[in-house]
Amino acid sequence: MTVEDIKNGQVLLIDKPLEWTSFQVVNKLRWAIKKQFKLKKIKVGHAGTLDPLATGLLIICTGAFTKKIETYQAQEKEYTGTFTLGATTPSYDMETEIDQHYPTEHLSEEIIKKTTENFIGEIEQKPPIFSAVKKDGKRLYELARAGETTEIKPRTITITQFEITNIQLPEVDFRVVCSKGTYIRSLANDFGIALNSGAYLSKLRRTQIGDFSVKDALSIDDFLNQLSNS
Repeated sequence: MTVEDIKNGQVLLIDKPLEWTSFQVVNKLRWAIKKQFKLKKIKVGHAGTLDPLATGLLIICTGAFTKKIETYQAQEKEYTGTFTLGATTPSYDMETEIDQHYPTEHLSEEIIKKTTENFIGEIEQKPPIFSAVKKDGKRLYELARAGETTEIKPRTITITQFEITNIQLPEVDFRVVCSKGTYIRSLANDFGIALNSGAYLSKLRRTQIGDFSVKDALSIDDFLNQLSNS
């Protein structure tokens, strides 16, 4: 990798570690690239945020390729992860504590797998209150953390595949292929409601964005080692 490569544009596939924000990954790479090539500034951006509690594929673009970010963001995405049934949290994931418990005795493997069919195709989905979606100029999570309630308008999204890959109640493993704008946290919450129970997202990994796979992604450390040897 040369300084010309970086300026002309590179697509870097990074396997985001747990508890890092997508912004922190971008900052780390930008700093390392500037240091390696003695640059005062270089454009570096990511094509689609992953929550700190999620891992997996993050597309990082440099230089002229930052203009392609919207194209990559619009592509279909694949996720794997785990829903924990029988409880909910305000954030729909493990960022916040459990606020309610629900029965799971009525749930069978057949019911759980059959219920996925309710979510295939074009559906309406409300983003979580703990999300970066803006309303009246403020992020929803800012309103949520301030204890403010607000009406969230649903969005139209598309889920092309939704399968249950393992069931060890209360945990249910899944794989989802979906459009841009899909919140897997909201899917967890809605799935719990459809099961006449509750559910929250307890594990999430992004495995694919369009034709890009996490199998081809580097850890941050591996990228930094590769960079220092270039």
